[in-house]
Amino acid sequence: GEVAEARSMETGHHVKRVAEYSKHLASRCGLSHSDAEIIRMASPMHDVGKLAIPDAILNKPGSLTTEEFEVIKTHSKAGFDMLKNSNREIMTIAAIIALEHQERYDGTGYPMGKKGKEISVYGRIVAIADVFDALGRDRVYKKAWDLETILEYFRAERGKQFDPELTDIFISSIDEIIEIRDRLPD
Repeated sequence: GEVAEARSMETGHHVKRVAEYSKHLASRCGLSHSDAEIIRMASPMHDVGKLAIPDAILNKPGSLTTEEFEVIKTHSKAGFDMLKNSNREIMTIAAIIALEHQERYDGTGYPMGKKGKEISVYGRIVAIADVFDALGRDRVYKKAWDLETILEYFRAERGKQFDPELTDIFISSIDEIIEIRDRLPD
C-alpha cells in the first residue's frame, strides 16, 4: 500500500491513517474485533491499482481531462485483479476493498455502479476513511480542506456518496478520528 501511495506522491501515512480510521469505524459500527483488525490490515491496499496508472496522469497537477479520469477510474479493477487470486482472507478482503472503495452509496460510483448495501461493508467503510483523509491533505491537484468544510461535505454526501449510517457513526466519533490523524502526521 505504501509503495502505491509513494508513487502517486502521497505519504505512506495516508494508508496508515486510512487503516486506523477504518478499524475505528468498523469497531464502532458493530463489526467484530477480528473483522475490524482485518480491515485495518487490508485497507492499505485500497489504491494498489494506481501502480497501473501512467505517471503523467497519476501525478498531474490540476484537473484531469475526461479521458484521463477514465484512465484513473481503472485503478479499482486493476487493484482487484492484482489481489484477487490469493486464498488468504486479508488479501481477499483487500481485493474487495480495492474494487469497491470508489463505489457510491447512490449507485453513481465506479467501477460497477453498485448501490447501497450491494457494496460490501468493507468498501463502504474504506470509502469514508479514504475520502476523509484525502480531503484533509494537500494533493498535487488540490489544497487541503479545513475540518469544518470536510464535515459539511460528509453531511451533504450522506446517503449519496457515503452510507448514511456509517457517516453518522464517523461524524459522531470525530474526536477519536482527529486523535488518530494527529498521531500519524505527514
